[in-house]
Amino acid sequence: MSVKDVVVERFQNLCHERNIKANELANLSGVTPSTVYSMMDSARRDVSIVTIKKLCDGLEINLAEFFSGSEFDALEQEIK
Repeated sequence: MSVKDVVVERFQNLCHERNIKANELANLSGVTPSTVYSMMDSARRDVSIVTIKKLCDGLEINLAEFFSGSEFDALEQEIK
């Protein structure tokens, strides 16, 4: 699984835990819904740290809390 896929999975899990949809996450974060849906698009391979930060702000968590999810522990090295 790629870093981007794990980031998307983490946001999906957080939204599910809080019972919020992608549109609501966008509204809480001050980004457009298309930004959230674009990030979740499997064809798109990158997501910016600025977008991650804004979404974390909307969820009222900091970056350390976001990246402390166990999903990130099993990531393979990107450079091969």
